[in-house]
Amino acid sequence: MSTKVSIKALFFKTSPLTLAVISAMGISISSTSFAQQNLPNKEIEVIEVTSRQRTENVQNVPIAITTFGAQEIEDLGIERAGDFIALTPNMTMVEAQNAGTSFITIRGLSQVRNGESPVAISIDGVLQISPNQFNQDLFDIEQIEVLKGPQGALYGRNAIGGAINITTKKPTEELSGYAELDLGNGGLKMITGAISGPVNDEFSYRVTASYKDYDGLIDNVYLNTTVDFQQDQNIRGRFIWQPSDEFTADLRLSYGKTEGGAVNFIYQPLFNINDANDTSIKLEANNLGQNDRKISSSALKLDWDFEPGTATFIVAHDQVVEFLAGDQFPYSRNISATSPFGVNILDGVQTQFLDVKATSYELRFTSDGSQDFRWIAGLYLLQTDRYISTTSGLDLGKGIARIERKPLPNSISPTQTFLADDNDNTASAAFVQFNYSINDDQEISVSGRYDIDKRTQINRAPVSYDKNSGQVRKTEFKKFQPKVSYIYTGLDNLSLYANYSEGFRSGGFNQSGVGRNAVSLGVNGVSDLYKAEETTNYELGIKGLYPEYGTRFNATLFNTTIDNQHFFVFVGALGAQVLVNVDEVALIGGELEFKTSINDYFDIYGGVGITDSEIKDYGLDPSNVGNKAAYVPNYTINLGTQISSEMITGWLSTLTIDWEQRGKQFWDPGNTSARDAIDLVNLRLGFNKDEGDWSVNLWAKNILDEQYNAEWVLGGFTHPGSERTFGIELRWTME
Repeated sequence: MSTKVSIKALFFKTSPLTLAVISAMGISISSTSFAQQNLPNKEIEVIEVTSRQRTENVQNVPIAITTFGAQEIEDLGIERAGDFIALTPNMTMVEAQNAGTSFITIRGLSQVRNGESPVAISIDGVLQISPNQFNQDLFDIEQIEVLKGPQGALYGRNAIGGAINITTKKPTEELSGYAELDLGNGGLKMITGAISGPVNDEFSYRVTASYKDYDGLIDNVYLNTTVDFQQDQNIRGRFIWQPSDEFTADLRLSYGKTEGGAVNFIYQPLFNINDANDTSIKLEANNLGQNDRKISSSALKLDWDFEPGTATFIVAHDQVVEFLAGDQFPYSRNISATSPFGVNILDGVQTQFLDVKATSYELRFTSDGSQDFRWIAGLYLLQTDRYISTTSGLDLGKGIARIERKPLPNSISPTQTFLADDNDNTASAAFVQFNYSINDDQEISVSGRYDIDKRTQINRAPVSYDKNSGQVRKTEFKKFQPKVSYIYTGLDNLSLYANYSEGFRSGGFNQSGVGRNAVSLGVNGVSDLYKAEETTNYELGIKGLYPEYGTRFNATLFNTTIDNQHFFVFVGALGAQVLVNVDEVALIGGELEFKTSINDYFDIYGGVGITDSEIKDYGLDPSNVGNKAAYVPNYTINLGTQISSEMITGWLSTLTIDWEQRGKQFWDPGNTSARDAIDLVNLRLGFNKDEGDWSVNLWAKNILDEQYNAEWVLGGFTHPGSERTFGIELRWTME
């Protein structure tokens, strides 16, 4: 009991909420410890990762990596990207506006509206082609690896802040599968299942499918309905043909369809409020937002093993089609005809349509991993066709017309503005990596990648809506991304490493003529073309693994400089949404994460991330120099415990409690309004039958129902955060 009191006293200084969490942990520990005090310590597993395109022990890789294995994914209830990101130090994600919008921040490098992600996303070794693909339900996953720091030397132009490797489960050699039913508040109903097995000695398959129906919890008080509803359907197949020990063909096919709400914003100044912490205002837009997204993906990976190593060829094709519509500024209950602003696009409606098709090719040669000198060399090509249209229209109280490639001036919501463009992009790269084991305790790694990103944009809006109709713009971004790493493993149970790396994220086009018009109004720093973002990163790290004590930890310090950081700006005088460059930002910080097994029945895990950001140069608004960078929490903390016992005869019970705190953060370079620290607590109680074929899990997320704004945009535009959710999972496994 005395130990529990001292823990409370320690964490009470951090947060009153933490006291409640630790108390719950303490009660759980007390209830299970009596019969288990003398149980032996369990040894922690050795984790293998593929972060450097070959299978390696994570302790021998000079990269800060947070990993989640199949059992952890199940025990922690990881079902969406936001779940594992919340457990990764110095990483956060904002989910707002629509299914395809998710703003990731990692070590101070952020994704902004209309911009690219700061991390490369790889599924079974194949890179995703659009940030609109990322935010999907996760199911039947074998392992997740989060790599922090620039990874462009191997992963390419948008891995400026890191990379995420997601590995799905492979087909099995014997018939197996599972079925799972989830029920929860907000009308949640979800079914997931998989079947896997061999066709013959050479060919095996795994087919997984899911269906989710969710009514939502966030209310629109004017329409008297929930607005965060969602219906989601997915099917995925993975097929492996291995006619010999030297050759393997791995085919992955997937299709997903999502329908739900969108554009659920609140305009605070309408209620004389402009505060990132205020959650008192309720949604009252008179139009119910709508969103649908279809994602199809196919990828074929061929591996040939030969005497020097392995040759790999990957070809993949992806398509993302997404439409969203909703009420427009100021998101009130008025229609255009009765708006105090008059009959115009204010208090109107808005739509956006996106169609992205991409085909990628990669040829890679990987040497034998048992040699002192190891190497990887490869070529990469990505061809992307991206069409996007954005409209605003009058709100006549009749609903919102679906607009894709043509404006509809005579519809139920007559089109007032229409912007559209085709983007034909070709990205090509050559990359190499050399690893040399100086001796049994030291390795040096040198890698580099040269990326060329060619972009062509054609204005597809009718001339009646855009005088620049038909205009063709071309540009090219290129960058050599080097990385040098050193790791020392000569100390008992410890690895020390250091690396230097550079990264870049491609620039792009703003609306034609916006730069010239901005200058005429005295607004500097806005251009028709925003520059590529580049980083330079220095990093020191230590990794510890003590199997006899069931303990693993890693700690990292980093110093990063960003040149031309991307930031979203709304130029009110022009009515323009543009990306601009913050000339220079400095980031200094570090992470610590650990997991320890007190005994076979009690684990503690956690992580702390700190990022100190400072704007060093900003031509658009020099008064912001010295401010904090946007979207960057001062710190992130997560602390959790997992306790196992036999509460019911014949069933192993596992209780998991996890607490996450995201520190204070600003949303714009002017540091107009900060959101204070928020605390989120998740709980999961599972019962697994001894034979292993049945399991039941009770779960709750944000169990204390923390009220917060998921996003706050300069000017007082807010999007509410997720409310408390809870439910039950029933799972049957066929062995």
